[in-house]
Amino acid sequence: MSRLEIRDVSKRYGDVQALRDVSLAVDRGVLGLLGPNGAGKSTLMRIVATLARPTQGRVIWEGRPLSEDPDRLRSVLGYLPQAFGVYPKLTAREFLRYLAAAKGLAADDRIDELLSLVNLHEAADRRLETFSGGMRQRVGVAQALLNDPELLIVDEPTVGLDPEERVRFRGLLSELSGDRIVVLSTHIVSDVEAAAERIAVLEAGRLVADAPPGELLAAVEGRVWKVVVDPDRAAELRSRHPVASVLHRPGGAHLRLLADEAPAPGAERVDPGLEDAYLALVGGGGGAREATAGAAG
Repeated sequence: MSRLEIRDVSKRYGDVQALRDVSLAVDRGVLGLLGPNGAGKSTLMRIVATLARPTQGRVIWEGRPLSEDPDRLRSVLGYLPQAFGVYPKLTAREFLRYLAAAKGLAADDRIDELLSLVNLHEAADRRLETFSGGMRQRVGVAQALLNDPELLIVDEPTVGLDPEERVRFRGLLSELSGDRIVVLSTHIVSDVEAAAERIAVLEAGRLVADAPPGELLAAVEGRVWKVVVDPDRAAELRSRHPVASVLHRPGGAHLRLLADEAPAPGAERVDPGLEDAYLALVGGGGGAREATAGAAG
């Protein structure tokens, strides 16, 4: 069985410490790498994908450090970077043929199979300049799967997608896990909630959690509250507690927040969600989601 180990990996860019002593061991299935923008997720993914070297520490693939033989991993790696570019004048089929040739793959049959897998078989001969953002991301997944990889890395794959495309993409990642390792790096909690069997959380370059979703939820059991207050009081509560969401309605501000005890009269404990657990790890009420009276809630 394939195994990826990240041992005490740190990365410094000049005076900036992007990663600090990160250690993970990953086997088959979907690992969600979750963290705010700037947490070091993309840096870590680039190191694992052999596109960057750690300042210290090691990445080990099936028992051997990448520094000794990076091509051993590259031959079984599929990678969808955060910024995935295409040649707009090529069709999806032509683009995948071009990339397959660049990788030394004879993959015509594989290309047809992949276009069907990502639900692009009917658009295979359309130019990429006519594709939506979600369709281009699906082309990105197809190119990452050309060599039927044992390790698939996707970095912020749903940024900019509409809700329907995001749901479809998450379902596709779950289907792809099978016997391979899939690492999904994102700052969008719902993406990992839907697809990941295990979640690692990075904050300011440090690994602050590595556990199944159920364990993360258990850590905030009894600490999640809903309360309705006057808008002026809402600002006070936000200054004292991590707030997951704020819904403004004529009757007042509806807050969902974290606190060890009731934060205000009338507050009610509610079951925790993964966003609550994530907020407890990365902190900060400033990231609360705002909604207006007309929003669903």
